[in-house]
Amino acid sequence: MQIYKDYSLLKHNTFGIDARCRKFVEYATTEEAVEVAKSLTKADEPLLLLGGGSNLLLTGDYPGTVLHSAVLGRDEIRETAESVWLRCGSGEVFDDIVDYAVSHDWHGAENLSLIPGEVGASAVQNIGAYGAEACDIIDQIEAVELATGAVVNIKASNCGYSYRQSKFKHEWRDKYLITHVTYRFNKTFSPRLDYGNIRKALEEKGIVEPTARQLRDTIIEIRRRKLPDPKDLGNAGSFFMNPIVDAATFHRLLKDYPDMPHYVIKGTDGAADSYKIPAGWMIEQCGWKGRSLGRAGVYSKQALVLVNLGGATGQDVVNLCHTVQHAVKNKFDIDIHPEVNIR
Repeated sequence: MQIYKDYSLLKHNTFGIDARCRKFVEYATTEEAVEVAKSLTKADEPLLLLGGGSNLLLTGDYPGTVLHSAVLGRDEIRETAESVWLRCGSGEVFDDIVDYAVSHDWHGAENLSLIPGEVGASAVQNIGAYGAEACDIIDQIEAVELATGAVVNIKASNCGYSYRQSKFKHEWRDKYLITHVTYRFNKTFSPRLDYGNIRKALEEKGIVEPTARQLRDTIIEIRRRKLPDPKDLGNAGSFFMNPIVDAATFHRLLKDYPDMPHYVIKGTDGAADSYKIPAGWMIEQCGWKGRSLGRAGVYSKQALVLVNLGGATGQDVVNLCHTVQHAVKNKFDIDIHPEVNIR
């Protein structure tokens, strides 16, 4: 276990905010996580459970204790004719697990390629991209309850997963230290190609029926073209969630914007139930793509991404966030909400 006082979080957030915390604790095993839980006192509050910091915006120095998992390891714990279950330490880099699965001909995670962050955060944030979500492959989460130090196993079906949401973000927030996540992969490859520009990008390469490796490589290429490297421009990837609207709102918007991109969300009966509108498109329509407010800006290649242009504070980014939200609300009468955890 590693414990530091007055610790810089610069290397622990991809926005590149040079904030400090009063105390930083890193656990590397389940036993250490139990020890951490049992040792915490009121003096450690407020707590911040931190993964790779790729979905975090710090607005200043953190006055409490930051807890970080360094639990590593990946173990194949079960196999059937159709599936493989892989138990992964919460401190593993998520994209390394995707690559590992593809290399072993285990499928279901290809569309999640190159999403930054760690395994534990995948279960909290229900990360997603290109029509896939982490909850599609998560089977079980192992965690330590902070209040008691008890080790618990939580089935994915009990986590309240929905678009970028889970109980870990709401009623279970700061309740558990996640130590392991078990993913269930399919042995049969069923590629998802109809979200975004995946199929077009494959066709440009002359690929009609991609292998899993070809699909992963293509998605990586798409993401690298659209998203800035945090080493060059501090960012947390997609800053806003895409709003989901009802049919009445969708048809109101479509009347004014007949070329509006959208994705149909079907109900249990298979009929269109609601619609997802790309927040990046809405921001671009408001004229904010490539613009800046002080030292924070909207990325020139993808309006869904807010960036640190150099020396920005967390509050600079928050001010830009509020300005962009206000612009979208004024133009479309739609509220867009941050996906990023603002602390």
